[in-house]
Amino acid sequence: MRLLFLALVTLAALAGCSRFVEYSGPEVTRVVIHKTDRILMLFHNDEILETYEIELGFAPDGHKLEEGDGRTPEGEYIIDRRNPNSEWYLSIGISYPNAADIAQARERGVSPGGDIFIHGSPRPFQRSTDWTAGCIAVSNAEMRQIYAMVRNGTPITIYP
Repeated sequence: MRLLFLALVTLAALAGCSRFVEYSGPEVTRVVIHKTDRILMLFHNDEILETYEIELGFAPDGHKLEEGDGRTPEGEYIIDRRNPNSEWYLSIGISYPNAADIAQARERGVSPGGDIFIHGSPRPFQRSTDWTAGCIAVSNAEMRQIYAMVRNGTPITIYP
């Protein structure tokens, strides 16, 4: 009986540690990021559902212009993919680069870069440190919520 109890407690603990959580609340209709304030907001129409502190690219000021510049893009994009096996815990992809980003990079003879995501963190979250290559990082616990709440096709606006 004691062994059965220990097995049940272990299973319950493991179930609580799952990366994947359920969300049954209002649909997230827009993601908004304010880089200067280091916040990410999830909206249902005009209602703010959640707000998170974020970390950005290692050189966050200004719009991303080329691969390797450490900037986080600014503008209108779409959440276009999910990675449950991300190197950065969980991640959802942002549709950067768009046609305008590609055109400006081509005009300058550089690559616009890509693979911009909202993702978790491999280290303790420290809002005071921007460290990504241009992505938006949140804590892993927050990333579990965001991953559950935000669907592919959701618009995302990234403000300076």
